[in-house]
Amino acid sequence: MTNKIKFTKMHGAGNDYIYVDTTKYPIAEPGKKAIEWSKFHTGIGSDGLILIGSSDKADFSMRIFNADGSEAMMCGNGSRCVGKYVYEYGLTDKTEITLDTLSGIKILKLHVEGKTVTAVTVDMGSPLETGEVHWKGKYPFRSTKVSMGNPHLVTFVDDITRINLPEIGPELENYPLFPDRTNVEFAQIVGKDTIRMRVWERGSGITQACGTGACATAVAAFINGLAGRKSNIIMDGGTVLIEWDEASGHILMTGPATKVFDGEIVEEVENGELRVENEY
Repeated sequence: MTNKIKFTKMHGAGNDYIYVDTTKYPIAEPGKKAIEWSKFHTGIGSDGLILIGSSDKADFSMRIFNADGSEAMMCGNGSRCVGKYVYEYGLTDKTEITLDTLSGIKILKLHVEGKTVTAVTVDMGSPLETGEVHWKGKYPFRSTKVSMGNPHLVTFVDDITRINLPEIGPELENYPLFPDRTNVEFAQIVGKDTIRMRVWERGSGITQACGTGACATAVAAFINGLAGRKSNIIMDGGTVLIEWDEASGHILMTGPATKVFDGEIVEEVENGELRVENEY
């Protein structure tokens, strides 16, 4: 007996997820599926799984499961890809969409050329809290805590290339100060309102980009007097523009969303075997 599930692989600035329309393909045990499908050698390979669904509060809903199976509150890069998905696959003809997430309703404004979504601006809401962390001993730096609906720890350094992210990322993610773990960003000012950032994501490890992390970095830069209210955040996978609107207090993120390929997951239900058929 087999079960077929159509999916789309997409990425926002290199932050790649597997997207499934659950109104057509309900997903049981999504955390378990995220672990299996995110593996690069035996699955599809991704930073996690994003489920697009219906909502009684908004146009669509989004649930995010990291590569380790944990559920995330919000994903900025993922929300841009959801906007592209629902428009280009004909689920809506609206260019302003509301999206129901675990961190609240987000508003997506689609930048459309012809029938293609070239970029998406996401109203990420206001930072929920900020605070300073003064490390002692092993960590010779000062960090800024920022919540964008999920926790972030932003540290500015003079030379980001000297940071051993694979070593320090998991240490800070699981530091006792953060009982629910935290996302970890290291950033360097490289020009006027231009910031180079690398991220260790809670539940996924090093990723090419993190939308909420870019927002948190821009907020931390502004409150520490390192940048203005609008800045370009350069990540391993690409660049996003972050604006902290003074009137509303909301963070606006504009960046790309890219489709990689469509595919079909064929699950052998009896023996649990996973076979993936890609359609490029």
